[in-house]
Amino acid sequence: MGKQTPTDTSPTRRRSQRLFLKIRIVVEGKIPGKPAFEETTRTIIVNAHGALVELGVSVEQGQTLIIKNIQTNEKQESIVKLVSAGEGRNFNVAVEFTTPNPGFWSVNFPPEDWTPKHPDAKRPY
Repeated sequence: MGKQTPTDTSPTRRRSQRLFLKIRIVVEGKIPGKPAFEETTRTIIVNAHGALVELGVSVEQGQTLIIKNIQTNEKQESIVKLVSAGEGRNFNVAVEFTTPNPGFWSVNFPPEDWTPKHPDAKRPY
């Protein structure tokens, strides 16, 4: 596969950079036939369009969840895109914001062409 450019519209091209960050969040949702739940947890990966989060409760693809960033108290509606087995009895849940919100995580995402070799990359100490 060739180098992707900013004008690349291939289906494998990511809309934003992924960052491996543990951010404390609260996830709210309702499982059909069960009471609503609220779980304090963390992200595994974040991007401008959603996140991969760790949950102790099983949710279903297509389900709506509310994600609350504990640091900012901001809430964001999201849709479950994928559920897979996590560590122990937990689940890894990929969520996509119903409305893109790059500022939700309070981080600056690197440009699309960023790599660890980029001149602006910080050197390890």
